[in-house]
Parts: sequence; structure tokens; C-alpha cells
Amino acid sequence: MTGIDLAGKRYLVMGVTNRYSLGWAIADKLHEAGAEVAFSYQGERLLDGLEKLTADWAGTRLVQCDVTNEGELQALFDDIGDAWGKIDGVVHAIAFAPRQAMEGRYIDTGRDDWLLALEISAYSLVSVARRAEPLLSPEGAIVTLSYFAAEKVVPKYNVMAIAKSALEASVRYLAYELGSRGVRVNAISAGPVKTVAARSIPGFMKMYKRFSEVAPLGRQIRQEDVGNLGLFLLSPMAGAITGEVVYVDGGYHVMGMDLPDEG
Repeated sequence: MTGIDLAGKRYLVMGVTNRYSLGWAIADKLHEAGAEVAFSYQGERLLDGLEKLTADWAGTRLVQCDVTNEGELQALFDDIGDAWGKIDGVVHAIAFAPRQAMEGRYIDTGRDDWLLALEISAYSLVSVARRAEPLLSPEGAIVTLSYFAAEKVVPKYNVMAIAKSALEASVRYLAYELGSRGVRVNAISAGPVKTVAARSIPGFMKMYKRFSEVAPLGRQIRQEDVGNLGLFLLSPMAGAITGEVVYVDGGYHVMGMDLPDEG
């Protein structure tokens, strides 16, 4: 057990594709703490996996939603509202950029690829928050997932880095606007974790191996590390934290040079 009791609370988790997803790591911790969890998924190919992952979970709801489809997005929150009335938090674990936009130079990014990456990876948080607002209980919370490339150059992250920058700015504005209702909005910036999405980034494994040599804690980041932070930020334990980008990267982001200590 985590020591955090969320019995009677309900959360929506968006963007889980498999058991290695960071969204799943957070959802699993929420469930372990006693919360009920609903999931949105995109496409029938993901439904079977989610059904297997949550087969033993009581009260779980699974709802199809493509965040680029305004009708499906509204239907998702209508379904959650009809079933639960109120929710205590939302996990936004959604990001996408076409592979061709991450293989070459950022300067060569096509307009359509740029707009698609920003729509799915950043604007969707705004659209989700707008629909979640009337359902969120007082002292509810929204958590999204960012990455260090939002503020520093990570070669080949390209347009996704721009999307993460927009995402982090959105966190601050949403935190300001929802704060009067007691709703908190934060982002988690995790070190490289071996997810399916991360492996699709050109050069990821090289970066992953280098990471533990540079990070002060000298180890890789695990899904569980992200899950624990997500649980904390969504719980009353983080009741005075909002508008933040919270790092769980073993201290990597504090280093001034990407070099190991040679003693």
C-alpha cells in the first residue's frame, strides 16, 4: 500500500496504451490507494488490452475517445458525468507527433505535422480541462506528462519539444483559472522511461543509457517512480501545489553539463 487513502474518490485516466504506459503507472497507484478509475482509449485495438489490465478492478469504466474529435470528447465527459456525477481528478497522458517530424531537422517540420503534434499533445489538455471543469470536485486535480525537452534542446525531439513547451505553459494558465475553484493543475516531467512511445523517438536508447551516468542518483527512472508522484499530486497530500512542473528524473535536470563525474 502507498499510505494514501483515496477510497470513495474517482479519477479519469486518458492515454493508456499498455501496461508500460506512464498513465497506467499512475492509474495502478490510484487503484492501489482505493480509488475507482475510468479510462478513455482511442480505437478498438486498445480496448482488449485495457479490459485485460482492469479485469479485476471494481467500478472501472472504459470509454472510446479520440481527443481530436470534439463529439467524442464531449461524449466521454457526458458518460462520466452520467455515471459518476463528479470526479476527483484527471490524468492527461496524451501525446503524438508523426515520426517523420522527429527524424530530420526541426526547421524542416511540415505545417500539418506541426499542427497535429500541437493539437494532440498540448491543445487536448485545454479541451479536456474545459469539459472536466464542471465535473471536478472542490480540491480536484489535473495531472499531465511533460519532458525536459520542453525547456532544453534534446536532439530529435523536435516538434514534440515545442508541444511540451506549450503544454507546460497551459498548465500554468489552467492552474490560474481553475484555482478559484480549488482545482489544481500540475505536470510531471519524467526522465526517460522505456515506454512504447519513448522507444519510437530516434536515438532514445542512446539517451536512455547515458541518463544514469549523468543523473545525480545514478539510476534509471522506473514507471513506479512516475506512478508514485502522480498519486501524490492527485491526492489531498498535494493540496497546496499547483501550476508546477515537478521533475522525477533522479536530478538530471539540475546538471549544468551532460558529462559524468570523472572523479
